[in-house]
Amino acid sequence: MGFFDRLRQGLARTKEQLVRRFDAVVESADAPERRGQPIEAGTLEEIEELLISADVGVSATARIVETLRTTTDRTESLRDLVKHEIRAILDAASPPLVNGHTPRVVLVVGVNGTGKTTTVGKLANLARTSGARPLICAADTFRAAAVEQLDVWARRAGVDIVRARAGADPAAVVYDAIASAKAKGRDPIIVDTAGRLHTRVNLMSELQKIRRIAAREVEGAPHDVLLVLDATVGQNGITQAREFMHAAGVNGIVLAKLDGTAKGGVAVAIAQDLKLPIRYAGVGEGIDDLIPFSPQEYVDALFEHTW
Repeated sequence: MGFFDRLRQGLARTKEQLVRRFDAVVESADAPERRGQPIEAGTLEEIEELLISADVGVSATARIVETLRTTTDRTESLRDLVKHEIRAILDAASPPLVNGHTPRVVLVVGVNGTGKTTTVGKLANLARTSGARPLICAADTFRAAAVEQLDVWARRAGVDIVRARAGADPAAVVYDAIASAKAKGRDPIIVDTAGRLHTRVNLMSELQKIRRIAAREVEGAPHDVLLVLDATVGQNGITQAREFMHAAGVNGIVLAKLDGTAKGGVAVAIAQDLKLPIRYAGVGEGIDDLIPFSPQEYVDALFEHTW
């Protein structure tokens, strides 16, 4: 399947929760004879409830509902008005990527259990199949199991990996990975870091040390700091993201496990509340089930008629 088909499949549960009910709510409001009339308060309340239930978030939902309430010269359907507003929220948080210096250093951060280590393997596979020659850096030296797991993913993806013994200094492993990438012409370097909570001061200090080493060895590094969020936790992921933004300099989101939740609207909440772009979406457990996130394709997949 293509990227769009996989995104559509990943959003199936969210669509079932939101769009079927949405169409039932707006059917009468979108009748031709009502197009020029204000939207009834009861309809707006039902739309608000639906958006909240899909984890679109309070702030984004308020913005969307206010747009509907203040649209007086209505030529578009409510469905299209909502689609356009969601697209505008997502687009505003998605600045274009800057290529910058090479090798590109990508730090992958997050709490344990979000799918962080598997995301590193999938990112490497995606880069390789796109024509790059990536290198994985196993900088999670706190868990021997994490290094072994990542080694399996590296073999599956057919990419090089730099690893060290359990308990080694993670920043030293990053230093070795950058040296190896420069010597072998590997780019990008995708760094798996230890799962951490923002309350673990020592782990956050370690992450800052990794950032300093990367910046010393490659100008502008780390170029990407991607926070892996579990889509199934919904709004709780927003709180996680705020703390990591302050401590780790996060500049992009990987929304994992999108296929396992009816809360896929959290993508809109992330864009509205955090002004962070979603770079990738996880839509399954396979090595190919990580796809570049597209605001246009997200909206099209979410509101596509399939019945």
